[in-house]
Formats: sequence, C-alpha cells, structure tokens
Amino acid sequence: MKFHTRKWVKPEDLNANATLFGGRLLEWIDEEAALYTIIQLENQKVVTKYMSEIDFKASAKQGDIVEIGIEVVNFGRASLVLSCEVRNKMTHETIITISNIVMVNLGEDGKAKPHGKTEVEYVADRLK
Repeated sequence: MKFHTRKWVKPEDLNANATLFGGRLLEWIDEEAALYTIIQLENQKVVTKYMSEIDFKASAKQGDIVEIGIEVVNFGRASLVLSCEVRNKMTHETIITISNIVMVNLGEDGKAKPHGKTEVEYVADRLK
C-alpha cells in the first residue's frame, strides 16, 4: 500500500473524547479516494458509490500525524475499487481500514461512463 497524504490532527478534528472524530477521518478518506481516482481515470467527474465495512482499530489524538494509504483492488467497466488504510505516521499503528471503496467514473450527462483503464498508471509514465 502506498501512503499518499498526511494529515495533522488539530483541535477542530476532535470529538468529545478528545480523539480524532471518525466523521472527519472518513471525510479525509473520501477526498483521498476521489483524488486518487481522478488521477487514475483522468476524469474530474467521479463519485463515491460504496464503502464496505469500516474497521476502526485505534484512535488518534491532537498533534498526531496520520497518513492515508490507497491501493487499487479492481478496475471495473466504469468504476475503480480501492482499499484504504490510515495509520499513525510516527508509530505505524493502523487507525482504520476499509476493504472496498467503489468510485464511479461519470460522463458529461452525470451517468456512469466506461473508462477503458485496466491497470494502475503513474503520471510520470504518461509524460514520456
């Protein structure tokens, strides 16, 4: 799994228990999944269709740095299935895992559109 983004847990990210609010973490994951999909499919029109079981394994507190890892599970006809792990950057303790996040490629009409991709591409390879 490649970890692409780091987030610093700030006071506004905390819940009543003074730990990272799960909703904020899911917001960060959803944004990271969208950005990853946009880059892979070369289309800014993508939406989150589905997230499988969300498994909270540990917590994070103010001042912690968390990193978000995304990995491709499968290329569908008009979708991309990702898995995600978020971990503490300093300790590498896993905070959350999500096995399947389904992102859908959209056309101009807002409907699912085949993307024609079958494998992970890196931007550096496209520039050659």
